Amino acid sequence: MSRIHLDSPWFKAVSFFLFFFAFYLAGAGLGIYTSRDSLPASANANASWGLSFQEEGSAPTGNASSQELKNYHTAYLDDTQEKVIYLTFDCGYENGNMPAILDALKKHQAVGTFFVVGNFLETSPDLVRRMTQEGHIIGNHTYHHPDMSQISTVESFQKELSEVEKLYHEITGKDMSRFYRPPQGKYSTANLEMASKLGYKTFFWSLAYVDWMTDQQPSKEEAFDKLLSRIHPGAVVLLHSTSSTNAQILDELLTRWEEMGYHFAPLSDLADKL
Repeated sequence: MSRIHLDSPWFKAVSFFLFFFAFYLAGAGLGIYTSRDSLPASANANASWGLSFQEEGSAPTGNASSQELKNYHTAYLDDTQEKVIYLTFDCGYENGNMPAILDALKKHQAVGTFFVVGNFLETSPDLVRRMTQEGHIIGNHTYHHPDMSQISTVESFQKELSEVEKLYHEITGKDMSRFYRPPQGKYSTANLEMASKLGYKTFFWSLAYVDWMTDQQPSKEEAFDKLLSRIHPGAVVLLHSTSSTNAQILDELLTRWEEMGYHFAPLSDLADKL
């Protein structure tokens, strides 16, 4: 049998190939490990708000902790065992569903917080006046609904909020509550700090479901499956006012939550704890 010479060109070529193949496998394995076991995004980086539900009836885990968020006057739930629910609605535009939502809230004497954008204020001033007259809270969802995590200057950030404040004051003659919700849940530490320095308190959510696609609305059963099983003490509920399903089920949904022992509180109660 012929012997392989360690200094032969063939041996060097094979060794070179095996070395880089092993290096590739090690790198791929490391990548899989990092992806699988990486920590959730924290408030120290650009992120999109997300939740992990562990147990039915219990509060979910956010991708930043309550304590971490509280440093920026921000919350996604009320850390309590009291069966209290904070009802919030994101309002991008009006498509006929808001009156039924307001009727249901009035019937249950529940105060909602409506996070509005510029388009909603400009096209639906009568509804804005009704919300205010019926004691609801109007929050700031920015004028243009951009990805605010990409805005790096205080001036640009403030402009998105101040234009909404101005419109609201023109419509109602009142100052807007300094409650802010980042569009699409996209945020960064810088954003949260900017909002706080402008006097705003930022609110994410601890319960929501896919209700914003107007041409693919969930059925009543699908909505109840998510909203009843995942409700928990101290929940900040996010619903979209454009959802026809929400308009149809809200009265019954509030009734069923009440039957489960829950009551509704204004978001200002949670804001006082930040």
